[in-house]
Order: sequence, then C-alpha cells, then structure tokens
Amino acid sequence: MAATGLRPLAVALLLLLSVAAAANARVGDECSAGAGCGSGLHCAACGDGGAGVCARATPVDPLTHGTGLPFSNYSWLTTHNSFALAGAPSATGAAIIAPTNQEDSVTAQLKNGVRGLMLDTYDFNNDVWLCHSFGGKCYNITAFQPAINVFKEIQTFLEANPSAVITVFLEDYTVAGSLPKVFNASGLMKYWFPVAKMPKSGGNWPLLKDMISQNERLLVFASKKAKEASEGIPFEWNYVVESQYGNEGMVEGKCPNRAESPAMDSKSQSLVLMNFFTTDPNPTGVCGNNSTPLVSMLKTCHDLSGNRWPNYIAVDYYMRSDGGGAPLATDVANGHLVCGCDNIAYCKANSTFGTCVIPPPPPPSPPRAPKGGTSPGGDPSAAVARLPAFRWSCFLGLTSLALLFLS
Repeated sequence: MAATGLRPLAVALLLLLSVAAAANARVGDECSAGAGCGSGLHCAACGDGGAGVCARATPVDPLTHGTGLPFSNYSWLTTHNSFALAGAPSATGAAIIAPTNQEDSVTAQLKNGVRGLMLDTYDFNNDVWLCHSFGGKCYNITAFQPAINVFKEIQTFLEANPSAVITVFLEDYTVAGSLPKVFNASGLMKYWFPVAKMPKSGGNWPLLKDMISQNERLLVFASKKAKEASEGIPFEWNYVVESQYGNEGMVEGKCPNRAESPAMDSKSQSLVLMNFFTTDPNPTGVCGNNSTPLVSMLKTCHDLSGNRWPNYIAVDYYMRSDGGGAPLATDVANGHLVCGCDNIAYCKANSTFGTCVIPPPPPPSPPRAPKGGTSPGGDPSAAVARLPAFRWSCFLGLTSLALLFLS
C-alpha cells in the first residue's frame, strides 16, 4: 500500500488512541481541553500552574435510587449566581464588569445534574433582568440578560426531562407585578409547585414521586415576604434555613445562618441550604474550596443544623475542584439522606436503610512527574507518566505505528 494510503489509517489510529485515553482518565489525572476526561468528568484548570486536571462535573442522580421519599430527604447541587457566566457579554451590548460565578450556561448546568439555581432579579429596561448591582441598581455593565431567557431554558429542560425537579432561589429586587408576567410568559407556570402545598412549621414535604406525577416540578422561593400573599411566590425563609454566604460562611467549625434566615437549627423550616463560596469569586481559589473544605463543611453544618444534612449545596464554579468537588459533596449528603450511607454510590438497591455496599478503592494514580521548563502546563510527559504500565506500552506501540505510517 502506498504511504499516502496509510496516512488516513494513521490519523484514525491516533484519534482512536486519544479517545481511549480520555475515556480511561480518572479524577485527578491531567488533561487538556481537547483530550477531555472520562464520562461525568470535566477538564478543570485546577492543576499546578493552571494545568487541566480531571474533576467531577456531575453528581449521582438520586432518582436512580427511587423517588419514594419526601422531597426534604434529597440533596441537590446548586449554583450561586447561576446566570453570571465568565466571559459572557451583556445582552445590552456593553462589556460586563461585574463578578462572575459560573462558566457554563444554565442549560449545561441542568444537564450536569444541577437542580438548584440562584438568580438575582431586577427591573431594568422595562423588563425583568438577571443582574448584579451597584447601590441596589442594575446598569448596562452589570446586566447579564433578561430573566425570561433563563426561565425558558428551565422550561425547555423540564419539558424534555419529565422526572426532573428544579428549585429557583430569587434574590428579588423587582416591584410588585413584575415577576408574574415573566413566569407566565416563560411557560413555567404549568410546573409550579403551589405555596398552599408547602409544609408549614417544619412539616414533611410531599413524596418526590407525587411531585413528579402531578407535574409540580418547579419550586420557586423569593426574598420578599409580601409577595407570598400577593403573588403566590413563597418567601424563602418560611421554609428554608440558609447558612451565611461569603467568607464569613466558610470558617472552619462554624455554620452561621445568614441574617435574613432563622437559626440553622430551627425546626420550623424543613429545608436546609448550605452556601460555600467566597465573598469575591475566584476561579482559581475555588479549586481548593470545592474539595476537602466543602465536604468538611457538610458535617459541620449537619451538626449545627439540628442533625440535618443540607438539601441544597450552593457553590461558585461548580465544575472546578481538586477531585470530587461539589458533585461528591452532593453524593455524600444524598447517601446519608436516601439510604444512611456515607455516599449515595454505596446505597444497596431494595435494601433497608443503612445497608451499604462500599466498593474497593481504585488503585492510586502514579504521582505527577516533576514540572520542567516554564510551560504553564508543566512537564508535557506528566500525563503519559500517570498511565498504568500496560496502557503506557500500548500508547507507545500505537503511537510508534502511527508515526511509521505518517513518515
């Protein structure tokens, strides 16, 4: 066969090799945006010098372990300022100078298993916008997009995923009458969970399966108390206790409530929201925060919230961590809530509460090779050095064969 005829085969071989390597990548393995990671993982810029490492992006879906428990017996990954996307321009055409907190669209967040969304709503340009503010006012340079855009993303996802239940937390600065217009126009009212069915005085929530079967799959909580009576939008802190946001909420061994919320151990509210993000969002610092400190705070807030695990775990840059990250924290909370195990992945199907199956730990990845030169990605051989021996020999063999064809 002519050399030119072998070139397509060689290219295909190299492509197959790269796909196979990505599919076998594990949490903590080095990666690049092009090569990617295995299923459920994301190449996060959390390695040395900003190098890519494989981190979890998706929690275990608790619905895979049944829907027969009250809604308050589940935990949901939640994104803080879900709309404030890094690099996104303002729909006004102005350059955004406000802080950003996430890096992918609301639709992408939902596809990755996020089920709690935090949105800031303002009256702006004769509409309701998602915005940050200066002095309580929205400006072109802090306005991201009209709220109806994101509401329609939620509506489309609910339509396509008939068992999904989504919670929206609104930090609301709009006048009376603004929000109902947008909710009606977005088509979300068909999924609305009515405030009349929300448990008062800390009572049990309906079973998740009943909420799904009755298509009451959208919970909305807002920060304005008067709107519960006038517009049917539940006042958050009648039903939820919420921990302090920002740096004050990240102090080891403490889990204070935010000022507007009842005390964390109040049993008059049956849902628990744990915030864990810095006052000033930091896409680099979040890598460490969304790792061991986040999981540690779960236990702290459990102990200080009347022995209740958080139903919502709110973070910045939810896909970034040094390992399991926010998805792991959600799995830990769901393990305790759903089956009494340390992780929902340990729940044994069709078994009594507390029956767990703990798989053996995976073999440790070899240590990273020392960094060399000044490349921000470190030693380019590091990713290869972390392959197990049999994969390493396979890599060399296939690469050599491909290069021979291309020569």
